[in-house]
Amino acid sequence: MQKSSNEKVSRDPRERALDDNPPPSPAHARAAKANEKIKGLARRTFNKNVLSEIGGFAGFFALDTVRYPDPVLIATADAIGNKLPLAAQLGLHASVAADLVNHCVNDIAVQGATPLYFLDYFGAAQLDPEIVEQTISGLVDACKANSCALLGGETSEMPSLYRESGYDLAGFMTGVVSRSRLLTGSAIQDGDVLLAMPSNGLHTSGYRIAQELFFERARYTPSQYVNELSDKVGAALMRPHRSYLSPIRKLIQAEVVHAFAHITTGGITQNLPRVLPKGLAAQIDLSAWEPPPLFAHLQKIGDIEREEMFSTFNMGIGMIAFVPADLVKKARQTLTRMNERSMVIGRVVRRVQRKVIYS
Repeated sequence: MQKSSNEKVSRDPRERALDDNPPPSPAHARAAKANEKIKGLARRTFNKNVLSEIGGFAGFFALDTVRYPDPVLIATADAIGNKLPLAAQLGLHASVAADLVNHCVNDIAVQGATPLYFLDYFGAAQLDPEIVEQTISGLVDACKANSCALLGGETSEMPSLYRESGYDLAGFMTGVVSRSRLLTGSAIQDGDVLLAMPSNGLHTSGYRIAQELFFERARYTPSQYVNELSDKVGAALMRPHRSYLSPIRKLIQAEVVHAFAHITTGGITQNLPRVLPKGLAAQIDLSAWEPPPLFAHLQKIGDIEREEMFSTFNMGIGMIAFVPADLVKKARQTLTRMNERSMVIGRVVRRVQRKVIYS
């Protein structure tokens, strides 16, 4: 997908032809090999709205204004962060790439929007075409699963910035929603119920602390089996970041939600206030669910206070829906029909300050 720099070679809205004179440099050759692998992969995500081919200066996408009258475009950007080095160490390049897409999808979906297309950035000291191919394969599979196009991106080779064996991965996504169906949190009311959907694990947040505790303080290795986790350490940490697009869509179609909150960096403590209107707070019942063993073990090793745990990790909750009290039964039935677990973990209450209250 992308351009390579020191000598930038484009791909997707990326790739320009290499000059025959002089012969291509090693950086050009590596980028060209990576780009060839990318072309066919990216096309697998194209739909009738994609009007461009791989190799131009930009990607073209036609907006369906019949399906989305009075459209509002929703955009987001994210990076993998501290989960990426561990994924690279374990060779889980495709898995962590899918995490990136799913994170962006969730940030789009909580606004009521449908993901349209995704752009990626891959930077490394030296491009490894096999790692690039695995990474793009993960992006492609996740884009297809979420019905969005991998429209373009950039591949950059910069030995002056990146360490020899490391790479960076970031993503950018655009979605669309009709203005009348935009979810901003303004509809949330006193008494709304907080209906939570579980995470697979850490998702993509809290990895700096988690790796410090497991690998430096406890001196575990990624391949070590730990009874308290009922798993190997690396596997427990690398569980995928879920896409909640399907349950979000079902709840919206059933007309049983006022808003959603994606529980990412900052945990429940910092993410719920992002959507709460003025004069309302979220009261969480800590007895409503038991966080998975991974979180309890991290807390034990680090002797971490409860407040810090809930402001750092998702504590086993990946998505929270704000549901009118009289529609909770219907909402849970909607999720049950699609084999999605849910827990009532609290409600919205009147307070001067927008915050999360634990009890």
